Amino acid sequence: MELDIETQALIREETLKSIEIEKIEHLVLERDSMIAELNKNVETVIEAKSLYINAYQQRQMVENIADEILGFGPLREFIEDDTVSDILVNGPESIFVERFGLLEKTNKRFIDNSQLTDIAKRLVLRVGRRIDEGRPLVDSRLPDGSRLNVVIPPIALEGTSISIRKFSKNNKMLADLVEFGTMSSDMANLLIIAARCRVNIIISGGTGSGKTTLLNALSHYIGENERILTLEDAAELRLMQPHVVRLETRLAGVENTGQITMRDLVINSLRMRPDRIIIGECRGEETFEMLQAMNTGHDGSMSTLHANSPRDAVARLESMVMMSGMSMPITAIRRNIASAVNLIVQVSRMNDGSRKIMNITEIMGIEGDNVVLQDIFTFQAKQTKTAEGFVDGEFINHGLLMRSTIMNNAYMFDLGDELKQMFGMIL
Repeated sequence: MELDIETQALIREETLKSIEIEKIEHLVLERDSMIAELNKNVETVIEAKSLYINAYQQRQMVENIADEILGFGPLREFIEDDTVSDILVNGPESIFVERFGLLEKTNKRFIDNSQLTDIAKRLVLRVGRRIDEGRPLVDSRLPDGSRLNVVIPPIALEGTSISIRKFSKNNKMLADLVEFGTMSSDMANLLIIAARCRVNIIISGGTGSGKTTLLNALSHYIGENERILTLEDAAELRLMQPHVVRLETRLAGVENTGQITMRDLVINSLRMRPDRIIIGECRGEETFEMLQAMNTGHDGSMSTLHANSPRDAVARLESMVMMSGMSMPITAIRRNIASAVNLIVQVSRMNDGSRKIMNITEIMGIEGDNVVLQDIFTFQAKQTKTAEGFVDGEFINHGLLMRSTIMNNAYMFDLGDELKQMFGMIL
């Protein structure tokens, strides 16, 4: 039987008062050692407050307080569970996790919003950030690379919100994504050639659709003799090449100074003699500089953005260029996009939790005032699902045109025969 919430809150509050938490939380202690240290303090509180709890309840309270001091409180088991990709806290009584692309509500909870907020503040403090009523939003990266977002009242109406996108320990390759059914082997081969022969690639998709996973997988096929700059809001890319410079944006400090935006990073990266520039996510005014970089010798650059289709991705690029404050006519913006971006890869999370590449689309140029798109591969879903309840469908090969930039680049990198063989029946 669980202790009632009021008793849990009382024991927690009195125990934390009796110890110097600032000293204990920085000690390098194993969880079992922390539990042994705290058990005496909890026993003292129980006796002082004349509480009656059994041995199981006392053990649970000690473990909960230990987990709180060590960092994550009731979220600990989800942090340690490799099948969990996202942890979403919507107030003290509502904790959701995502496993294999599907959300589920857990039976865990925080004692109250005070405990939840204290844990959130300590997590934020450990990564060098501050959160309070004057700055109630924080977006940061945990030491293991996981993304952390915290929102506290009065912004969060139902209690403090924590969102953690866990850092994947498995650096997936394109072969893994083929095995998972994300793409066909022909699609993987095309993307490998595109990455090797310095094609500019935009990966488009919704939140949680696998954009960063695909970008990481593509980066394996960049040459080891190239200087690569990665620019991110929260560093997630893990490139294995020997010559990689990783840059990360920074929020303004306490005095509202010191902010480094993505646009600042892109502009500065052009002075660092990069062979390729990889932007974790393109979301604003830095888009203009990114397109300029792609147009001025930094071939093979890659980025991701949020959009629902390749055509929407082009429209998003147009909108983001306009955000830069450049007074360019729309036709000039479209010509800039058409000459800079070669390939759009559209990824989607299906309703069964699986991820699919829905389109691999090439930008062929401009006709009139419109950007011309040509699908190379598409995924066609069937109306019926598999016996296991998964989305069924097929990847359709539409062919590659001879005037394709990918084809031209492939010949320059001695990959043309390999590409021609792949599409030999269609060319």
